[in-house]
Amino acid sequence: MSVAARTRYWLLLLAMIGLLGVTYWLNMQTQVEPPKAKIDTRLSIDALMENFSATKMDTQGKPHFIISAKQLHHYPEDDSTTLDEPVLTTLSDEGIAIHTTAKQGKITSKGEEVILNDQVEMLRDASLQQEKLMLQTEYLHMLPNQNLITTDRPIILTDVRTTVHAVGMEMDYKLRTFKLLSRVRSEYVPAKK
Repeated sequence: MSVAARTRYWLLLLAMIGLLGVTYWLNMQTQVEPPKAKIDTRLSIDALMENFSATKMDTQGKPHFIISAKQLHHYPEDDSTTLDEPVLTTLSDEGIAIHTTAKQGKITSKGEEVILNDQVEMLRDASLQQEKLMLQTEYLHMLPNQNLITTDRPIILTDVRTTVHAVGMEMDYKLRTFKLLSRVRSEYVPAKK
């Protein structure tokens, strides 16, 4: 076979391979991919615990964060955990406790966020400097590693003599400071003489 005949043979073969490649590519572009079924995470629980309690220690080995719940469900798809009737207790360096309860809760992967909703109540124990304080709302977003608690919902703060209504709050529970975000109104009842 001459060089010219081999060249024509290879050029024809390359043209056919190119045509096959273009045909395959066009076929793939026109294929309709069936929609993927949504995963029902209620059916993909890989862990369930009832009436549990767990404690996270600080760097000195003292309890810093205690969590308990009636039920815990873990979902492997996003490594999240849901809680039924959670109770969270955060302890300051001085041992002052903040107890938080709710009907429902969720912990994101690695425990970086805790979301509480439905009848959320937070109680800060009294100390030598501060009176007992109660907070009520329908939603709280907690960032335990940052000592931060926020909400964009209506709240009611109550201590011995004061009731404060507001919408939205940021709380640094290590510094024990509140920032009320909007529509703040307060009622003060003076002590009886």
